[in-house]
Amino acid sequence: MRPATLITGASSGIGAELARVFAAHGDELVLVARREADLSALASEIAASGGKQPTVLALDLGRGDAVARIAAELAARDLEPANVVNNAGFGLAGSSAALDRDEQLAMIDLNIRALTALSLAFSDSLVRHRGGILNVASIAGFLPGPGMAVYYASKAFVLSFSEALYAELKPRGVRVTTLCPGPVATGFQSRAGLRPGGIGEGSIFALPARRVAEIGYAGFVRGKRVVIAGTGNKLAVFFMRFVPHALLLPIVAYGMRRAGRV
Repeated sequence: MRPATLITGASSGIGAELARVFAAHGDELVLVARREADLSALASEIAASGGKQPTVLALDLGRGDAVARIAAELAARDLEPANVVNNAGFGLAGSSAALDRDEQLAMIDLNIRALTALSLAFSDSLVRHRGGILNVASIAGFLPGPGMAVYYASKAFVLSFSEALYAELKPRGVRVTTLCPGPVATGFQSRAGLRPGGIGEGSIFALPARRVAEIGYAGFVRGKRVVIAGTGNKLAVFFMRFVPHALLLPIVAYGMRRAGRV
């Protein structure tokens, strides 16, 4: 079977840029997201630029049978993952008690359950190809987030789970890297209910999606455990260690109130 790099949430933002970066380095791609038209346009762009024609799988990762469907589609095309890039996810801004509970549970399904399932589903092929897993978390995973409580908690899970998986799979020759970007101008903000530029965009913490993808890819290839994108974000995470949560909580809450509809 041919090795491929599976990328979720590949229709836009960081996911689309990761697809372009992996393709530029010769990987055959399997692009997964709900928006088929956007995936097809990206696949055509990659092929036109000299990359291998990507496979497009338009499906909802929130479905319970999503991983089984992906596995079946890959097998039918004589493909198996050498790398898995879990980028799909979304956030919701607001008080958890006021936000729609079903939407918040759907966030957990996508940000946590689907990522976990895909991280574990193809371990045999990852070992065979000495490939790896690149899980996209956030600097939000390093602290509690009143105003986006479930989202921050979901990224804390991604960070903790991926670091543990790094230790478990490294002896088998499989890389596991967690990419932690800060603010990036993508469709994430509008989906979350944040005003444009509300979370640090235009600041020293913000990077374009392409740069985040390049940093993430470089760290993944080197086998780094955690990659924090951008000097400003590295400094922020470093200093967070010395700030008690009793002080962090109101700071984050204030920032969220300024950023959106909290």
